[in-house]
Amino acid sequence: MKPIYLVIFVVGLAAGLALVPLVTQISAPKASPAADQTDAQKAGLPPGWIAFGFFAQALFTSRMIVQWVSTERKRRSVIPVGFWWLSLFGGLLLAIYFLRRGDPVGSVGQLAGLVVYARNLALILRPRPGAESS
Repeated sequence: MKPIYLVIFVVGLAAGLALVPLVTQISAPKASPAADQTDAQKAGLPPGWIAFGFFAQALFTSRMIVQWVSTERKRRSVIPVGFWWLSLFGGLLLAIYFLRRGDPVGSVGQLAGLVVYARNLALILRPRPGAESS
């Protein structure tokens, strides 16, 4: 699979998911008062923030597609650098979304993962001993 196809897929998925709140807002049936407390839209989160959340989730999920494609190409399990970048940026955007939504479980889960993603990138990007510096 060519990398451009992967980019097109991820962008298309993110755009499609970002439209979900707009479509559901138009066609959603009236919910019970109890549902108002758990539904992001009914709790006062604007459609733009919900679209942001869908985009963040699509970005974060795309890391698994990158890992899968790399593994299939090499015919062995690998974790490419792109996996860690998508994890870092997708996790950061999800953390922002969960913080905005006031979701402590999602916030802590994403913020804790950011430490792991950043550490892996630091290890990957650090200069190797014995490598020539120009």
